[in-house]
Amino acid sequence: MERTLAIIKPDAFAAGHAGEIISCYLKEGFKIVAMKLVKMSREQAGGFYAVHRERPFYGELCEFMSSGPCIVLALEADQVIERNRKLMGATDSKKAEPGTIRNRFGTGLQNNAVHGSDSPESAAFELSYFFNALEFAA
Repeated sequence: MERTLAIIKPDAFAAGHAGEIISCYLKEGFKIVAMKLVKMSREQAGGFYAVHRERPFYGELCEFMSSGPCIVLALEADQVIERNRKLMGATDSKKAEPGTIRNRFGTGLQNNAVHGSDSPESAAFELSYFFNALEFAA
């Protein structure tokens, strides 16, 4: 069993897509072992995306991720990281495969509805950023 972090980003939350996105995770067979609604400050978003600090889009990304509420989830399943990456689709929603979350609910490169960890190492960091050990249901 593997765990990963998923985030329903401010754009998808504001558009009312959270329930449909959560349904996508459940239909894929992922178990939700932790979930919460958060409103990150710009500094909190900056800490979460620190790996991108030197990239030109970093400031804009932090501003976007702190612009409204998000839902953070810990998902669990066999090969959940790889499977969730496929379920999400390409980072740019306009290039995401039909039927993927980003294709269905995203509107562009930044406003792409969801985030998902890309490796076991990033999943470990990202999960611990939002959840402590007592917050996991399993």
